[in-house]
Amino acid sequence: MNNHIVITCAVTGSGETQDKHPDLPKTPAQIADSAIAAAKAGAAIVHIHVRDDDGTPSRDPAKFEEVCQRIRDSDTDVVLNLTAGMGGDLTLGPPDDPMAINEAATDMASAHDRLEHVRRCLPEICTLDCGTMNFGHGDYIMTNTPKMLAALAKDIQSLGVRPEIEAFDTGHIVQAQDLIDKGLIDEPALFQLCLGIPYGAPATPTAMKAMAEMLPKGANWSGFGISRAQMPMVAQAALLGGNVRVGLEDNLYLERGKFASNADLVAKARQIVELMGASVATPQEAREKFSLTKQI
Repeated sequence: MNNHIVITCAVTGSGETQDKHPDLPKTPAQIADSAIAAAKAGAAIVHIHVRDDDGTPSRDPAKFEEVCQRIRDSDTDVVLNLTAGMGGDLTLGPPDDPMAINEAATDMASAHDRLEHVRRCLPEICTLDCGTMNFGHGDYIMTNTPKMLAALAKDIQSLGVRPEIEAFDTGHIVQAQDLIDKGLIDEPALFQLCLGIPYGAPATPTAMKAMAEMLPKGANWSGFGISRAQMPMVAQAALLGGNVRVGLEDNLYLERGKFASNADLVAKARQIVELMGASVATPQEAREKFSLTKQI
């Protein structure tokens, strides 16, 4: 068991949740305020996506800059973790015409463009979604080819930012190990085990244990489950020696029928961790534990 746990809060995500939660953070001010509240509740790290004002997902660097600046200008210390997953979104046409690409739902960008906000903001962490997979029930594919991942990893490394390897299935860990072996990801590597997304690894103790046992020796890792599996996977990750992630990106409810805030979810995760006899890491302790560099 991990007795000193880093809590990450994934503040808003990029899923189609804007109409499912009345207070989902959408604007840069709302996202920053929610991230600050999560930090005050015990999150050492906040994982940031941005959205347009209507709630649709965005990768506008100016929005990331505003969120980061608002958080940095506050009196609350927290580790910044920016998504770099946007720009790998491919939605094919129907089964009888798959090459009729759904352009409105497709956002494919170069490695350089996918990291523009990371260059401008210089967070301690940005994500690296280490694989390609069916993601949900339609024709959408999360697309990250080996060459794209190598280019992203090399650029992230050159910026002095720590990549958080998001692994949605066991093969993603194999892909990450290849990047580590090629010297494109510095050790100790940092992993996030992402469970419960169709059609990746399920949010079960067996799946989390299998993935945790595949990680490179000395790697740091966190894990989460989506929806109702969020809090059970908090306990499971702690038991297996990992750290934990919660937040509205992954789950909208505190309990059945009751919408959560990010601060609510962090407080509940903290309660679980502390009832298990563990303590919660501060942002500075997270930086030391995960070998992070605060550049701004």
